[in-house]
Amino acid sequence: MDFFLFSLELRSVDLQIPKNNKEHHTQEMGWKQLILRRGQSFTIQLKFSRPFQPQLDHITFVAETGPEPTELLGTRATFFLTHTRRGNIWSASDFTIASNTLHISLFTPANAVIGHYTLKTEISQGQAPSVTYPLGRFILLFNPWSAEDDVYLPSEILLQEYIMRDYGFVYKGHENSITSRPWNYGQFEEDIVNICFEILDKSLYFLKNPGKDCSQRRDVVYVCRVVSAMINSNDDRGVLQGNWGEDYTQGTSPLEWTGSVAILRQWSSRGGQPVKYGQCWVFASVMCTVMRCLGVPTRVVSNFHSAHNTDGNLTIDTYYNRNAEILPTEKQDKIWNFHVWNECWMIRKDLPPGYNGWQVLDPTPQQTSSGLFCCGPASVKAIKEGDIHLAYDTSFVYAEVNADEVVWLSEDGQVQEILAHNTRSIGKEISTKTVGSDKRQDITGSYKYPEGSPEERSVFMKASRKLLEPRRASSPLLHLLGSGDLKDQPVQLQLWLARTPMWGQDLLLMLHVRRVPDRAHTQSPIGLMVRFCAQPLLHGGSAREPLWRHVVHLNMDLGKEMQWPLLLPYSDYRNKLTDEKLIRVSGIAEVEETGQSILVLKDFSLEPPRLSVEVFERAEVGHALNIYITLTNTLMVALSNCTVVLEGSGLISGQIAEDLGTLMAGNTLRIQLELYPIKAGLRQLQVLIRSNEVKEIKGYKDILVAEAGVP
Repeated sequence: MDFFLFSLELRSVDLQIPKNNKEHHTQEMGWKQLILRRGQSFTIQLKFSRPFQPQLDHITFVAETGPEPTELLGTRATFFLTHTRRGNIWSASDFTIASNTLHISLFTPANAVIGHYTLKTEISQGQAPSVTYPLGRFILLFNPWSAEDDVYLPSEILLQEYIMRDYGFVYKGHENSITSRPWNYGQFEEDIVNICFEILDKSLYFLKNPGKDCSQRRDVVYVCRVVSAMINSNDDRGVLQGNWGEDYTQGTSPLEWTGSVAILRQWSSRGGQPVKYGQCWVFASVMCTVMRCLGVPTRVVSNFHSAHNTDGNLTIDTYYNRNAEILPTEKQDKIWNFHVWNECWMIRKDLPPGYNGWQVLDPTPQQTSSGLFCCGPASVKAIKEGDIHLAYDTSFVYAEVNADEVVWLSEDGQVQEILAHNTRSIGKEISTKTVGSDKRQDITGSYKYPEGSPEERSVFMKASRKLLEPRRASSPLLHLLGSGDLKDQPVQLQLWLARTPMWGQDLLLMLHVRRVPDRAHTQSPIGLMVRFCAQPLLHGGSAREPLWRHVVHLNMDLGKEMQWPLLLPYSDYRNKLTDEKLIRVSGIAEVEETGQSILVLKDFSLEPPRLSVEVFERAEVGHALNIYITLTNTLMVALSNCTVVLEGSGLISGQIAEDLGTLMAGNTLRIQLELYPIKAGLRQLQVLIRSNEVKEIKGYKDILVAEAGVP
């Protein structure tokens, strides 16, 4: 029979979603959509009305993405069926014929535009007109497994952590008291990948020029900057609205979020209305979800004692009065007790050689970059080497980890003297989750050389010259700062906590005083008047009105050391702290003989009660799993309106919430809940108990879930 007498008609298409998604490491996203990674082949199966004849039948494939796809913009690709693949281009090859079925291997180039694609085929014989058949849709992501992709990460262990891990930790608190909080990234939840592209499609760049925006989605640097701008809502209909005040009645307190999924779903379901509310760790955690989902290796990083330096002078100025009270200032410069951003892994073809690898991206709206509230990518290597002229926003991030802190004594609006010039206090304990572990990893050495080392001073001077020289003549504070070193101090003061600071209990601090034996000072006893002040701190570095004051008079002989207890009663701070439960105790000692002032500080967070989460049995997909949650109220007051919220990708669909009522002081709450795990593998259950008194009591449990029926 002459098959040429019959046209080749397409009868059915099999996109082989389970096989392709597994090979492309997207099986966790489900089987409803074909989800591929660029730079990697995938197979489809076409069934025709008759056997395919390579000499007679001509098959052309067309892949399109975006609203107005064109080959010029790279959003439309036309490619023919060939025997072998040639290079990093769209291709259809390596086909096999079995009766009326054609098995074909299709390839997407490693620099293809990411996005939602439609795939169709055009079939013709000889000079006859072609007939077009739709084959289906697929989603194309970045591919960190492909050596040709700009996000290539040549380590399967790192890929499992920074792409496949759907949970992690946020590090908060203070450099001397770092706390870890579990977070559910949930990047593989079924609808999240579509929401991620919805975020890109609501950006100002897309709304202004959709074709150009889609074309630039081949570039990971561009995509990262768009996402960084879209996670906050300062310029656009972004995902989260920031709130650094204390009134969260119109939304959810940033402390009460336990994962990204609920935030992204709420944003999408309400037509792109910003979700209330976020702060830095929420912005960064949601961006981590989006970037891991899109295929970019990403981690969440915390920087303790982080500078917010808006004027670019590498100096953060703080002011105190003689009563040791932090004074408000109109300047935007602040020192945050911690700040959280992201690092994304990529090649930087837009920079000179040597700046590939981890790049800082910060979705928290702090300052504009190219007219929008976004930050980065800034090469971590460039930050360490002081190459602050390199794109993007490297000078801003450099200041976050390297600025000097200058503390001034002020009276009647006039600075009187420098109380401290700290060159080593900014950028401490830079932290991220350890690969393959729940432990914290200190990565400060990636951002800067050891404090005080010749390399660190050399880099600081290089960066300072680039930033400060043009403006040095116009800064009276810099002139005062450079007029001489701080005077030697006749006594050394140190504040430390005598016991763990628990919210709801009296706080005990110790003042350690040591008279310094120095020929520059008188050998006679000296008198000290030490004025203390305790103030609640907001996360962004501002302070509220004092809640406690105290004055101590001391006489110090040469070589003498002493310790003085300071009691801060619960009654003094009850109902006066922010939700962060962060306090700064400041002391200014005045030397009665000379009038010299000496500053001593102690910042600390109050610890909430501890939450216990236990599982005593084997976890298996689809089988009941008992969870035991225990909380003892160790405070002196009751916890009212308690609610427990459970979340965990692969364990729970969405969230489980239950009202618990009031937990009296000293009482223990025991909860037993039953879950039915959804996915196999290592999963994390996040648990939040919130109350009127304490918003954030969090715990977690890592759970290894077995496949159903596997012994």
